[in-house]
Amino acid sequence: MVNTKRTPVTAAAKTLPSLRFRGRSFLALVLQPEPPLSDWLNEVDEWLKRSPGFFRGRPVVLDVGAVPLDKEGLAALVADLAERDVRLMGIEGTKGSYLGLGMPPLVSGGRQADSIEVPEAAPAKTPGKSAAPRNEPPAASHVREPARSLLVREPVRSGQSIFHPQGDVTIIGSVASGAEVIAGGSIHVYGTLRGRAIAGTTGNHEARIFCGKLEAELLGIDGLYRTADTLEAEFHGKAVQIWLDGKAIRITALS
Repeated sequence: MVNTKRTPVTAAAKTLPSLRFRGRSFLALVLQPEPPLSDWLNEVDEWLKRSPGFFRGRPVVLDVGAVPLDKEGLAALVADLAERDVRLMGIEGTKGSYLGLGMPPLVSGGRQADSIEVPEAAPAKTPGKSAAPRNEPPAASHVREPARSLLVREPVRSGQSIFHPQGDVTIIGSVASGAEVIAGGSIHVYGTLRGRAIAGTTGNHEARIFCGKLEAELLGIDGLYRTADTLEAEFHGKAVQIWLDGKAIRITALS
């Protein structure tokens, strides 16, 4: 005899939701140590003295491809960075077998963030024409307009952070000490810039920073930074523009 009795389906089983996964991308800082490691760590210490807490709360990936480290050496470097309040979300450029329990995971395949905003190439220089003087900003090249720009109509208070990797940020008021503005494109501050301004975070080397009055704690463009103690005194309190000239951040007064 065939048993046709069915097991009753409970209400809970009928309403059990499906497991859902969503993708989400994050913009991470990448630290790339160089040998000798002792000198590199000293540079990190000097940087943190000028800008304490810079890495706090930020996702950081450690790329050790340029330094020969065994398993013990890698663990020591991770511990050294942890003592400096640098918390790692991942490590690349090493062997997966080196990353045991308590170590950040191995990551790979990261892309440069400039895939988000890629400016058009500047027109080629005509042979025979001299380059722009070093103390003057180069003429702005024709680039695509940012996908989106952010307008902030109120001052940015101490402790606040404006983060907009999709394009330019314009601040109608001032940026207080202890505040920061981070943009994938350029940053425009109509008032006084006392906090931190970091432009071109998506690999945009054409990004610039403009402000009505320069009193900044830190300036950054496309991964290069200058702190307050490295800024020329002649520009303090002046209306300026800041741009990237090769591997150096340049400042000039606005006329």
